Amino acid sequence: MADVRKRIVFRGRVQGVGFRYTAKYLAQSLGLTGWVRNEYDGTVLLEIQGSEYMINKLLVGLNHNQFITIEWIDTEIIPLEEESGFTVR
Repeated sequence: MADVRKRIVFRGRVQGVGFRYTAKYLAQSLGLTGWVRNEYDGTVLLEIQGSEYMINKLLVGLNHNQFITIEWIDTEIIPLEEESGFTVR
């Protein structure tokens, strides 16, 4: 299965609830690469790369955290990048 890279914006209760570190843990455990950061407008921006199946598993994991409340997601497919890990920015 070919890898994809997605830019995903999350809106809801996503800052100050461990979202970025949960995303990092899940991404690393699923073998995904990319990065995540808080935005000034209260959203969280995630760029994630790997198989579509594993990216979906990450999204399910984020949605099952008791502190995180995702109200809206905007997803866009973007070009693949050369990278070796996942970082919190």
